[in-house]
Amino acid sequence: MPSDMNPYIIIPARNEQTHLPSVIKAVQTYCQNIIVVNDGSHDQTAQNAAQTGAIILSHKVNLGKGAALKTGCEYALSRGATHLIVMDADGQHDPKEIPPLLNALQEHDIAFGVRTMPKSMPLVMRFGNTFINKTLTFFHNINIKDSQCGYRAFTAQAYPKICWDAQDYFVETEMTIRAGKQKLKYTTIPIQTIYNDKYKGTTVLDGITIVSKMISAKLLK
Repeated sequence: MPSDMNPYIIIPARNEQTHLPSVIKAVQTYCQNIIVVNDGSHDQTAQNAAQTGAIILSHKVNLGKGAALKTGCEYALSRGATHLIVMDADGQHDPKEIPPLLNALQEHDIAFGVRTMPKSMPLVMRFGNTFINKTLTFFHNINIKDSQCGYRAFTAQAYPKICWDAQDYFVETEMTIRAGKQKLKYTTIPIQTIYNDKYKGTTVLDGITIVSKMISAKLLK
């Protein structure tokens, strides 16, 4: 890691008491600046994460992934972060991908993780991602093979240009659209994704909402 880098890892979490501690410990191999945003959990997410030494920020009620990411990113920037990596709390994202994402930021403003679509990926998710990606390309001329992957990195300078309004799962798409509009220099990094439990991320309804908001963003441009 270049000596002038001060990276922070942002992990939004809701009811992730089982996987989160091991995720944090694995991340600590690559980065010590870890912020967990406890988004209105009803279990021991915050308490278990605190035992690892990570910085814990908490929303008293569930505000959504987009809101949790913004809380974490803005706190990291207030602490002097130069580079930000956002990742999931459920163990889907392998921390070993952190160095490649950070290295990509030496020449790019933002680096998008792109999943290799393993056979373990739920069929509904595979189809939904493909449809969303094609819609994104058609309406916004942004060709990223996996625009819904939540594992990505960006510089502190890029953050205000991609800063999102979405509080829900539209956050990844809005961030990508803003990066395109601002003509930021971006790249993609192939990553592995691990599915430990029954899929519990974006639903079919979430996918429909994402597509409708994507189209609205184009029509209201």
